[in-house]
Amino acid sequence: MNGYDPQTIEPKWQRRWAAEGFDRAAVDPSRPKYYVLEMFPYPSGKLHMGHMRVYSIGDVLARFLRMRGYNVIHPMGWDAFGLPAENAAIQNRVSPDRWTGRSVAQMKKQQQRLGVSYDWDKEINTSSPDYYRWTQWLFLLLYRRGLAYRKRAAVNWCPRCRTVLANEQVEAGLCWRCESEVEFQEREQWFLRITDYAERLLNDLDTLEDWPERVQVMQQNWIGRSEGTEISFKIKGFPEAELPVFTTRADTLFGVTYMVLAPEHPLLPRLVAGTEKEKEVMDFAARMRRESEIERTSEESPKVGLFTGRYALNPLNGAAVPILVGNYVIMTYGTGAVMGVPAHDERDYQFARSHNLPVKAVIRPPDAETGAEGAFELPYTGEGLMINSGEFDGLFSVDGVKKVTEKLKEQGCGKFQITYRLRDWLISRQRYWGAPIPVIYCDRCGTVPVPEKDLPVLLPPAADLSGDRVPPLSHYESFVQTACPRCGGAARRETDTMDTFMCSSWYFLRFTSPQLKTFPFDKEAADYWMPVDQYIGGIEHAVLHLLYARFFTKVLYDGGLVQVEEPFSRLLAQGMVYKDGAKMSKSKGNVVSPDEIVARYGADTGRLFILFAAPPEKDLDWNEQGVEGCHRFLRRAWRLVEECRAELPAGRGKGADEIGPPGVELNRVLHATIKKVTADIEERFNFNTAISAIMELVNAAYDYRRGVTPEKQNRFLLKELLRTLTVLLAPFAPHLAEEFWQALGYGGSVHRQPWPDYEPAALAVEEVEVVIQINGKVRGRMAVSAGTAGETLLKKAEEQPRVSEFLEGKKVLRHIVVPDKLINIVVR
Repeated sequence: MNGYDPQTIEPKWQRRWAAEGFDRAAVDPSRPKYYVLEMFPYPSGKLHMGHMRVYSIGDVLARFLRMRGYNVIHPMGWDAFGLPAENAAIQNRVSPDRWTGRSVAQMKKQQQRLGVSYDWDKEINTSSPDYYRWTQWLFLLLYRRGLAYRKRAAVNWCPRCRTVLANEQVEAGLCWRCESEVEFQEREQWFLRITDYAERLLNDLDTLEDWPERVQVMQQNWIGRSEGTEISFKIKGFPEAELPVFTTRADTLFGVTYMVLAPEHPLLPRLVAGTEKEKEVMDFAARMRRESEIERTSEESPKVGLFTGRYALNPLNGAAVPILVGNYVIMTYGTGAVMGVPAHDERDYQFARSHNLPVKAVIRPPDAETGAEGAFELPYTGEGLMINSGEFDGLFSVDGVKKVTEKLKEQGCGKFQITYRLRDWLISRQRYWGAPIPVIYCDRCGTVPVPEKDLPVLLPPAADLSGDRVPPLSHYESFVQTACPRCGGAARRETDTMDTFMCSSWYFLRFTSPQLKTFPFDKEAADYWMPVDQYIGGIEHAVLHLLYARFFTKVLYDGGLVQVEEPFSRLLAQGMVYKDGAKMSKSKGNVVSPDEIVARYGADTGRLFILFAAPPEKDLDWNEQGVEGCHRFLRRAWRLVEECRAELPAGRGKGADEIGPPGVELNRVLHATIKKVTADIEERFNFNTAISAIMELVNAAYDYRRGVTPEKQNRFLLKELLRTLTVLLAPFAPHLAEEFWQALGYGGSVHRQPWPDYEPAALAVEEVEVVIQINGKVRGRMAVSAGTAGETLLKKAEEQPRVSEFLEGKKVLRHIVVPDKLINIVVR
């Protein structure tokens, strides 16, 4: 061994791993399987530290589990369709496929330089016709099952990206990608009926015990289940439409004194069209739409509204109440309209007071005196007895909800309803770089799905994408003009492409058999590998990708195509990478490139630091001193192996009883390290403390070599320690571990070795140091045999000269013992 040179060592082992196909996985029912998957990246062309962190986490687990005897599949691919590639292609005057191809090649090279143990034979690219053919096939499956449909709807429109966004892709009123202000337009769009699965998506969260609670809560809130009543209000002087609202408190219907519409409500323009209020109302609505949902619904934000000039009619008593448009009503929840009951809702009360609207009490607390409503304070939001409610007076509010709803149902203006915040998934995108929607429009036959035998519907070669024509595919006459599959007549293709989340909602299944030509995935392979045992990715995908992937899996389960209802058994949402107190970003000028770290210190150092600096679920603060510290540790471990390897004997070592007290202690540290590293990886994902334990083992080895004369050092013990150190280090610093393994004279690869087991007997400690406290203050220390009983400890402590001084003239009330660590004597 010469000096530690990662620039020589690491490429050498990467070439050998690739040549031997070390990371390839195949179905083997005789072995337990484990599916490790990191969320596949968009091929931007450059890895950042967030990538390096997630890949390092996944690779530690994959390498560890292989050594534990699992048949591990650990694939990688590219979420390659999407707007960034199209925009980059426009800016650089190249086609999106060429741009994507170059970016994929560059990022793959970077990943390989990190030494991540991917099965590259299973690589997929969502922009390849071999892949998006099956995305289109899955769209047709959804269409046949009535889960894909087209309708004209008000949609979120990003003027900069020139495409429609799903509700989940609008963040604080801005586009999730370019942060432009989102507008609202009406367009013919394709949707998926994810709402048909809302109840299952919600209920099955209970089965995901190994998902972070915050992710489950985010999905619960996004699905947003509520039980209540849907009530239709007629509009005075406007017979062509009714105004439906959803409420969980139908018992308060007689207390409605106004209605409020969301600024996005599709009925709003019709209500004010041609009236003197039209401009004022529509300008107000436009201003309100620019605020985020968080701002509009926050308890601290002022509730503002404007009268539309129209009135709604209460379906039970005929009372006319004003219709306003207000900022606090959200179109994505309920019906986009609410009935204002200010006497019994805090938000409605604030709104009514600030807009001089009447307040009418219709529920009184059970303990309030019968009589005028002034007998209790408003707003009263609890349950109670109905008052001022006609035939329903005297009913308890819970019963009133049921009775009022039944009355509304009899009159044809209401019904019991379960509603969800979740809306159907809008998948149409007015961009080029995506999977074409496999639908044809024929004047004679209507909407016709493309026959499966004609898949894939290929994207035409990209020409100039910089024009303003939307969608871009409408430019290509050769693509648009086609023959109807049913009648053979002239027809035209759908020119929208699919949301890229369609591609990522099933990719984990394609990984199980990526070369298959006849079906999206091999059912036998999917049944063996699925579900993904450990999924790793960012918290930003909690609602979008993770919800859509769960939906797709349930649809495929219902179709008998997979045996699992949930795609991911365990989920790890890793933290962000920060530098100088801020998230790494180009705009802040604080980006550190993985390439830079690999070139300066080597991949093993970069991996080790990013795993050592913080637990994986926590945010990580990058600092150069920490990187240098990890590099120094690897060099220190290198020197230990280099110094010892020539002295190591052949054959097996001697028992603990023949290695002397220092050797017994070193052997204890060795087996304690095995136990801790194993548990930290397998049970807790505490990679930082596992690495710390390995560092302490190296320190213990150096202490042993310094503290014991060379002729008395047990070479067999050192040999076992170095062998075990190499195996424990392998998941974290895989290149260096291979070099150690070879240097120590072992054959094969360290990564094919079984993971070591600790010996419980070796963990026993003969003598321990116990701290002595008197009334909680440290007054001494003493060495005692491990496991000494409390009464004996008290006696021995009292015999200590310094302790006896503090006890003189005092009465011992009790003693508190922490076995083998501490005794606290309480005196008076």
